[in-house]
Amino acid sequence: MPPTIRPPHPTAESESLPREVALAFAPLHKRAFGVAVGLAVALLVLGITAITLLYPPESRPPLTLLAEYFYGYTVSWPGALVGGFWGFVVGFVAGWFVAFCRNLVIAATLFITRTRAELAATRDFLDHI
Repeated sequence: MPPTIRPPHPTAESESLPREVALAFAPLHKRAFGVAVGLAVALLVLGITAITLLYPPESRPPLTLLAEYFYGYTVSWPGALVGGFWGFVVGFVAGWFVAFCRNLVIAATLFITRTRAELAATRDFLDHI
């Protein structure tokens, strides 16, 4: 009986994955993820500053340290807007970078896994010769 030879490349039928698995390995949209994280950080800085401004001046938490990181930030209503702007910028950059790294790791992992599978199929074929 002749040996069964598997094709080195999977066919379209064998590549069909459940929808949940395909979505788990789908790349993230870097700009959309950056905007989402940026908006979340901007609202967080804006909200924390606004809540702090509602406290009496002698019992406010020390948010002035944010001025060391966000140029123009003060614990005031205009400072809350400046902090929201800088929070968006920092959040956008961080979110974009996280999405980029995640996409890179997923792509590299899939490439290595697919290459190992193809090598295993080729090795199996060469063992029968």
